Parts: sequence; structure tokens; C-alpha cells
Amino acid sequence: MKLEAYQVLHCDAGWRNFSFLKLVAEDGTIGISEYNESYGSPGLTGVIEGVLKWALGKNPFAHERLMSELYARTRQAHGGIAQQALAAIENALVDLKARSLNIPVYELLGGAVRERLNLYWSHCGSYRLPRTAGFLSVEPVLNLDDIVSLGREVVSSGFSALKTNIFLFDDEPHMHQPGFAGTEGWPELNSSRKVREALREQLLAFREGAGPDVTILLDLNFNYKTEGYLSVTRALDDLGLGWFEIDLYDPAALALIRRSVKTPIASCESLFGLRGYRPFFEAQAMDVSIVDVPWNGIWQSLKIAALAESFEVNVAPHNFYGHLSTLMSAHFCAAIPNFRIMEIDIDDVPWKDDLVTVPPKIENGCLVVPDGPGWGTELDEEAIAAHPPKDQSNQ
Repeated sequence: MKLEAYQVLHCDAGWRNFSFLKLVAEDGTIGISEYNESYGSPGLTGVIEGVLKWALGKNPFAHERLMSELYARTRQAHGGIAQQALAAIENALVDLKARSLNIPVYELLGGAVRERLNLYWSHCGSYRLPRTAGFLSVEPVLNLDDIVSLGREVVSSGFSALKTNIFLFDDEPHMHQPGFAGTEGWPELNSSRKVREALREQLLAFREGAGPDVTILLDLNFNYKTEGYLSVTRALDDLGLGWFEIDLYDPAALALIRRSVKTPIASCESLFGLRGYRPFFEAQAMDVSIVDVPWNGIWQSLKIAALAESFEVNVAPHNFYGHLSTLMSAHFCAAIPNFRIMEIDIDDVPWKDDLVTVPPKIENGCLVVPDGPGWGTELDEEAIAAHPPKDQSNQ
């Protein structure tokens, strides 16, 4: 069998676009994957199409050989967008192989260890702030009372965990994200008493609404340097959070932060491949290792999870994309022994369910692992075409 053709598809997803890759083998079997061009990866589609020129005509079943070749051809641009392009191809190849064999993807990974995956409601409140709330069919979050109400909604929806970001309610309510430029605090990335005190109030409001039994996770993103992370985590270390999520590219600095607080540290969602993760494991830099399946590829992600297991570290997927990505990550989580918890975005555009034929099934805050061939769903190309992507060149 040979890989014969491909197609890329994009659709509007409110404040971003969703993007998909479809591979077609000569016998008509397809394989699909989701990738993300809208957040830090401009031009990714062009890289995918460029790399696919080396893949057409090759055997899609021999994905380890093919991906080794594609890695070698992009070796001088290791990581980043090049790796995301390889991952999109790898994920679609694995889906194609599983569909051809009429088995779920997790069977190719060694079989399912579990049938249900504990979830946390990610970006809880983040997308309900005024900048993005207009894309959703929910009332915007404007103050701490709304945070209390949202905490109650998390519990009533059956979730046992939530993750939030840094909110500021002065002037227009907004996310505090200096690590991504354009907001107060950039480029210095220093910690301020004002933000620390606002963050404490926000987390206490979530606790008031969600109650004592819901695990609260805090994502600090790339918003500080080492000193700033230390000041924030030390100031909030008494709140009993499930983890502080921190993005840093220095394993020694991250290990220092981990040693300085009682709260667990989760990290590494922006890393690529075994070579990227290994120094962080060697430094014992995190309690929970986060792996992005759309960025690394599910076969590579399985290897990263195995490396984490050798260091007695559990793994959680980075998953703030669409439903297809959720199902891709679900197969990964189902197959690895060292699973911690799975991320999922609950707040999103109303047509999100329409984009796939079988959306994720959630029961009592857990995702039921799909058992259909491949990822267990198909793309609805008519629904995707009904929501053409927006031009994000000026965003």
C-alpha cells in the first residue's frame, strides 16, 4: 500500500481556527488528525504540505520508518513547527493504519489499560471573559461572584477538577498573560503584589463555589521568570492546589521551584521529543509531565510516557483543541500505565460537536474511551465547510 494524497481542512472556532489533516492511501483508506496553527505556529500548514512531498508514495503502515526519514530530513530544524508538522502526519498515519485493520488506535499502542479517563475542566472561566465570551453561548465572567457561580457549575456538571488562569477584574476583566506579550508586565515578566493578591481572591472564589472536594489547578503559563514563579507559588502554597503549571525551558530552574514549594509542579507541555524531555526528567524538575499529542505525535508521545515511567513520573496530555484532538489524546491516555488526569475544554463554539461524527462521550466528569476504528470518529466535512476559517493574520 502507498500513500496517495492528502487534504488540509480549516474551520472557524471563534477566537481561533481548527485545522485538520486527511491522508488517503491508494486503496481509499483515510487517516485524520487535528493540528493547531492558530496559537504560536503560523505557517504550520505550509510546513505540513512541504514535508508531505517526501511522504507521498511511501508505505503508510511503516510509520516508524517513514517518520524516522522525515525527522532526518528536518533534523536541522529540530522541534517547533517542524516537529508539529511531523506530528500531524504521524497521527494521521497511525489512524489510517488502525482504520485499515479495523481496530481502535489504542490497540496499536499495546491495548487499553483503562476505559474511562478522569477529566479536568480546563481554562475554567478563561474563555468566558469578555474578549472571548461572545463566541460562546454563556454569560461572561465579570467579577468574583461569577467565579463562585462557575465553581458551582463545575460541580453540578460532574467534574472533580478544574484548571484556571490568572484573571484581573480591574477595568475590563481580562486574562493576565505577560508571557505572551501585549499585556501589562511584558517583557520584564516580574511578579507584582497586586496580581498575587488578585489571584488569591480568584482561587478562593473558585474554592467557595466548587467546595472542598474539587481539585483546583493553576496554570501560570510562561508569565514569569524564576524569581516571579517563586514569589507566586510561595504566596499561594497554602491553598492546597492540585498543581502549579509552569512553562520554563530551563530544567534546573524548574527543579528549584519544585523544591521550594509543597504544591506539585506540572510542566513540559511545550517540549518536543525524547531529547527535549530527558533533561527535565534527569533534573527531577516536575511532579507531572504534560505531553502534547498533536505536537509530538502519538507514537512519539508513547515513547515520552515510557521515559517518564522510568523516572516514576505520571503524564497528563496538553489538550486545548477540538474534539478530534481530544479523542487522539484519549487513545494515548488509555494505553499508558502512568496516566494522571486529562485536560479538556468545556467552553467552546456551539458548533464544535458538529465537526465530528462521534463527539467525545463524557459521563460524571470522565471521558469514555471510544472503541470504534481509528480514533473512533470521522470529520464532518460539510459542517467544517459551513464555518469557513477567519483570517487571523492581524490577531
